[in-house]
Amino acid sequence: MILAAEAGGSMLGMILSMGILFAFMYFVMMRPQQKEQKRKEAMLAALEVGDTVLTTSGFYGTIIDISGDTVIIEFGSNRNCRIPMQRAAISVVEKPEDASKAVEDKQEKKEKKGK
Repeated sequence: MILAAEAGGSMLGMILSMGILFAFMYFVMMRPQQKEQKRKEAMLAALEVGDTVLTTSGFYGTIIDISGDTVIIEFGSNRNCRIPMQRAAISVVEKPEDASKAVEDKQEKKEKKGK
């Protein structure tokens, strides 16, 4: 009789510990990955012509055309270097207004240091 009660208690403890382990794994591994995936999908959905991008292969370029899942990116100042790519090959997007704001911030910092 006592062995059956102890076996039922240890089974409940094992199920409870497995549930806690699964919850821990969800919040440490799965949830951050889902958040990152949603952030990337939002970034790719907000792509516009004229945005400066960094591709997954490490090239910087400017978007000159968007059609569906394909974007045409111009690399460097050479107008002949235009390459069609998939949206998924873009890892970082920098909006033109963000770039101008960063330049203005740098200029303000330099002015403050000079005073």
